[in-house]
Amino acid sequence: MGDRLEPANAAEQTARTPMSVGDMDGTKQIVDADQRGFDWFLDKAFQVIFFIGGISAIVFIFGIFTFIMREGLDFILGNFNAAEFFLSQRWMPTSRSNPTFGALALILGTASVTGLAMVVSVPFSLGAAIYIGEFATGKTRETLKVLVELLAVIPSVVWGFIGLSIMNPLIIQVFDVSIGLNVLNAGIILGLMAAPIMTTIAEDAMKAVPDTYREAAEAMGATRWQIIFKVVLPASKNGLIAAILLGIGRAFGETMAVLMATGHAINIPTSIFDSVRALTATIAAELGEAPVGSDHYGALFALGIVLFIITFLINLTADLFIRGSRDY
Repeated sequence: MGDRLEPANAAEQTARTPMSVGDMDGTKQIVDADQRGFDWFLDKAFQVIFFIGGISAIVFIFGIFTFIMREGLDFILGNFNAAEFFLSQRWMPTSRSNPTFGALALILGTASVTGLAMVVSVPFSLGAAIYIGEFATGKTRETLKVLVELLAVIPSVVWGFIGLSIMNPLIIQVFDVSIGLNVLNAGIILGLMAAPIMTTIAEDAMKAVPDTYREAAEAMGATRWQIIFKVVLPASKNGLIAAILLGIGRAFGETMAVLMATGHAINIPTSIFDSVRALTATIAAELGEAPVGSDHYGALFALGIVLFIITFLINLTADLFIRGSRDY
């Protein structure tokens, strides 16, 4: 009368049951379906391509920095004087009797133009982002986004021509100054150039704020503007700061527009009507005439190292703020 022990599970039952011809055919079909076909290899190929594309950005960055360091290392290890480079405004690398490599005026000129560009761009960009993200709807919203982003399509040299041929006489006429190629001119041009990226990132940051925040504020009787200033902007502040920092990086690294709109004069600015020279413009204007291997050549690459480090730190800080904006 001994009871038969039942299998513990279906797998064990299947293992103990003899496989029929029909079961063998089904198993064969499953094995055939699991074989690596064309689609599997295509998927793996695209994985490899995308991985190479992603890692190439890091490789290129290190490659560019290595090249800049290699070209400027002889000057840095030779005739480089840190006190003169960062504290003197005398940039005369081609002087035969006493060449000097003071970059203070170039750094301050770049900073002054970038600062004024942010004064112009931040209100415009945040205002456009608020209207596009919180007020505009449908075709109006899409049209405005396209128009704002079209500003990024305009080539840098075209912006330079606008500063040279339109803004220059306009500033002279309106402000009664001797020359319109100055900090004000370049600041306005760079502000408009930095606006698209700032507007896009700011609008994305505000749209990332959960709708439940807005609904909760509406339920408490808040107006539309109260929701924006008391809820949306504080919740998206990291993304907004990141947008501003990326705009600063965009303006700090601009070349042609700054070369054409600033007046290209070595000068520590004391007014928005002073002509200045930027780091990028100096490199672009002088590198083609500097003999390879000379101190002048190395000093220009030293300027490039300073510019690279500053823009890298700006973009790194912006990336950290963007990562923080995803955590609510």
